[in-house]
Formats: sequence, C-alpha cells, structure tokens
Amino acid sequence: MTESPGTLRNSDEQDAVFTVNGQWEIASFNRSAERLFGLKAKKILGKKCPDVFGTDKSFEELFSTLCPSVAAGKMVTDFNLVIKNSQTNELTAVLATAVPIPGENSNPSGAIITFRDAAHSTAFNRLIIDSLADGVFTVDRSWRITSFNPAAENITGWKQEQAIGRFCGEVFHSSICGKNCAIAQSLYGGKSVSNRSITISDKNGERVPISICAAPLTDYEGNIIGGVETFRDISDITLLQKKITKSYSFNAIISKSASMQQIFSILPEIAHSRSNVLLLGESGTGKELVARAISQASDRNKKPFVAVNCGALPATLLESELFGYKAGAFTDAGKDRPGRFAAAEGGTLFLDEIGDIPNSVQVKLLRVLQSREYEPLGASTPIKADVRIITATNRDLQAMVNEGTFREDLFYRLNVVKIHLPPLRERMEDIPLLIDHFIKQYNTQQNKDIVGLSNQTLAVLMHYDYPGNIRELENIIEYSFILCEGGFIQPEHLPDTFMSQQEAQASLNPRTAGGEPKTLEEVEKQAVFDALERNNWKRMATCRELGISKDTLRRKISRFNLKSRLEQKISELSETHPGEL
Repeated sequence: MTESPGTLRNSDEQDAVFTVNGQWEIASFNRSAERLFGLKAKKILGKKCPDVFGTDKSFEELFSTLCPSVAAGKMVTDFNLVIKNSQTNELTAVLATAVPIPGENSNPSGAIITFRDAAHSTAFNRLIIDSLADGVFTVDRSWRITSFNPAAENITGWKQEQAIGRFCGEVFHSSICGKNCAIAQSLYGGKSVSNRSITISDKNGERVPISICAAPLTDYEGNIIGGVETFRDISDITLLQKKITKSYSFNAIISKSASMQQIFSILPEIAHSRSNVLLLGESGTGKELVARAISQASDRNKKPFVAVNCGALPATLLESELFGYKAGAFTDAGKDRPGRFAAAEGGTLFLDEIGDIPNSVQVKLLRVLQSREYEPLGASTPIKADVRIITATNRDLQAMVNEGTFREDLFYRLNVVKIHLPPLRERMEDIPLLIDHFIKQYNTQQNKDIVGLSNQTLAVLMHYDYPGNIRELENIIEYSFILCEGGFIQPEHLPDTFMSQQEAQASLNPRTAGGEPKTLEEVEKQAVFDALERNNWKRMATCRELGISKDTLRRKISRFNLKSRLEQKISELSETHPGEL
C-alpha cells in the first residue's frame, strides 16, 4: 500500500508523530498527529513549526527546550504539555519525546517528535488531575468512584477517602442521576457529553449549580472500563444570570424584547399616576400580570387588588357583582352584599374583558368614572368610591364604538393611558427567559429538579407561533413536567400536537419521505447545497448567509463532493457574469 505524501508510517498508531528538518520545517505528519492536532498533513508540510502551532505557550516552552537539545544531538523525553485540537477544541494531555535525526558530520538534520497520550502515564495523569481547578472523578462500570481530585473535594465537601468506593449517586445526588446521567450516557454510548448544566447536593445538603463534561475510559484494546467526569462550580455565573434576568423584568413580568422594555420604562410613571389604564392585547399576553405590576408599583400597593373577568359573568349577575346590592333588592336578597368596588376600596379594580359588558353596566361604570360614586342595587343613596380602575380586552374597542356596541364616552374615559402588549410570536427572544422562569416555578411546585430543555426541544419551541401566547407556553412546560422524570426536557415530552406537526412536516418533505431519518451530515450537506443554489453558487454570498468563513465553505464543498458542481457553475457563470464569483 502506498503512503500519501508527507505521511510517516508508525507501528503504534496510538502515538502522534511528525518530523522536522534542520530549519524546523515539518517534513512528515502521521494520521494520529492529524487526529490529535485537528490538522491535515498536506496543508502544513513544509511550514515552520511556529507558523503551524502559533504562539501557544505550551509549544513555545516545548520548542525552547527541544531546539537546543536537538541541535546538540540530545534526545528529549517525556515533556509534559496539553494539546488543543484546532477543529474540536478538545484538550489532550500528552508526553512529548524528540529524537535527533543524524546528518553529515554528526550534525542533526532534523528530529522525530512523538506525542503519547498522557492518560497512559499514571503518575502524569495524577499530577494533572490533582492540579486542575475543575472537579474530576472517575467511576468503574459498577458506578463506584475510583478517583476524586482536590477540586472535587472543595466543591462537594466530600473528602477523597470518603468518596472513593461509594456509588457516585450517593455523593452527588445530581438532578440527572439515573438514565439521564451524563456519565452513564457517555459510558454506554461510547461518546463524550459536554457542557451540561445541572445541580448537585454537597455534603451539607446545599444545592450547587455545576457545569459538567463526561467521557468513557477505555483500556489499550478500546474496551470501556469506566467513565470520567469533570465539573466546575457555576454559582457565580448563575448569580450573574439572575442579575441579568432581573434587569429584564418589572416585578413579575419577564422580557428582554425592545417593545416590552419600552413598556417597562414607562410603567413606574403610570403606576404613580391616578389615571385609568386600558390594556390591549391577545389572550394570554399577560394583561392581568401587567395590571398587578402597576398596582404593586403604586402608592396603593398596601390596599386590595381585585380582579373581575367581565366575560365570565352573565349580564344579569355582573351589575350586582360589581356594585353590590341591598337587602330586598330582588328575590332571595336577604341581606346586604358589598360588590367588587367596595372590596377594592382604596386599591385597584382590574376589569378584564371589558368589551363584553352589557350596555346597562356600561352606563353605571361611566358614572363611577365621572363622579367617583356608585349605587348598589336597591340603594337610594350613592356611595363614594376611591378606586383606581384598570381595564383590559383582546377586542377592538374602537371598532365596537363605530358599530354602536360600546359607548363612545365610556371608551374615552377608559382610554386615558393605553398599553398594547405584543403577542409572544413578536417577542420570540423572550421564550428562553420565560422557559427558565416556568421551569423554576414548576420545580418548586412539583418537587422536581428539571435542568432545562435539550437543544432540540428548544429548537422545536422556537419555531412555534403560540396562538395562546405566554399562557400556552406555560401549559406546554407544565405538561412536559408530567412526562419528564428529570434532567432535560426532550421533544418526546412535549404535547402530541408538536409530534404530529413534526411528522406532518416530514411527510411533506420529499427528502425525508418514507420515514427514513437523515443523518446530521446529510442535513448539513443539504443546507450547504441549498444556500449555494439560492446564491447562484456565489461563494462570498453563501458564506454571509451561513455565517461561515471562505475556508470553512471550501472544506464543506470538498467534504460533500460538491466541487464538480461548483466548477460547472463557475464555468457557466464566467461566460455571462465574469468576475462575480
């Protein structure tokens, strides 16, 4: 079998090996080196080491040691450093060895440099693990802890001698113990799991938010013999996130959208005025929440806040519910009963669905707004009312005025300060904030410890238009809590409507018809091809649309075998649109 240029055969392909000449230009680069560094031999052959490896401090230290030693014909063994893969950013602790290549007059003509995974060096592995600021522990296939570094002791409160030999669930009491455990998924799946945010309980029972990465441990033959997990305390980050979230809130209202932030900026002034407020918006946009926030921020916050859904009460009962009645006012009225105006005295009365009140009640409500007094049913003398009125509706009151179904004079009395709440589909940036809020809320209510949503689940929810707005989103999260035992909410935990929508979309898509799932690579290839087609195979325009560099696009075109199609398109366009590609 013929080797490709610049590839050095090595009997032990676990070792990464490359050679340099006397000017420290790379002469060969084996496949293990390609995997370790995330580099291709054909792209770096002939280049000087500093140009390839940059100004990485580890390499500066390595080459400052190697250069004089190799020049003197001396071998360097077991130099400790950490390699960062340029493609995956994965860090690997290695031991480097350099052997001079003899030249003329006994002067070295270059060197062979070998990198061996330091995981095979017990002493070095222990040194690295113990010096890490991140907590690190390992388990065997029975889930018993086999190592526990000092940082893990500091974060958990468990001493190494106490932790080793125990089941990891006994020590961590993680929010995703069981089938959702990251180290279990990596152990059984044979793949790394990275950057998960969970909570654990320390030895004193305090909840600690941490970020974790997990990977399987293998022997020399590739058999999985256990797992390793690194974790770091993110309490400070969590506190910062809370502060950021607080900056996106007004009392209990949460939003980072520009339209809602503008409303937040004027709510304090509105709260401290005595003017009537009319809240407009679709059902489920949080109109009552805004009304309560105005009440809480006003000087009436110590007095009652009374909410009445005018659309939920029959017209015959609404009048007596609002204004109350006197004994004998009608059959069965055996004693006086105060209404909602009396209950809200000195505070705030919130009238939801104001567009549904009948004309007879409209007349009485107008009198309260004009003279600040009302008469209970059956009463002969008016009662003074010190009540601030906030109303809300999802109907077009102006259109109802034009139709004659809502009094114009009442409309103008109510419409002193008007606030329009945008639907959730117009403030999609708020969805992750609201999801976090509802998850915390239901974790407390249902005594669960759901970590959050998986990326796939969040993607599904971000592509939904929410006709029921925030109320519908809350119902979706509540439903998911019923099906999700712990860890991350997955797409299968969502209501059936989401699954049926995904199935319907798949059936309409010819590329996924027949129930054949597409791999991630197939999806990426299709996305690149479609972007090139939309941009008439103009590479710069495609890069801008995809948000990638020219080099990245070039690699993807080569990887997905699109080069011949590109060359054909360039040839076609060069005749009609020269210089555009």
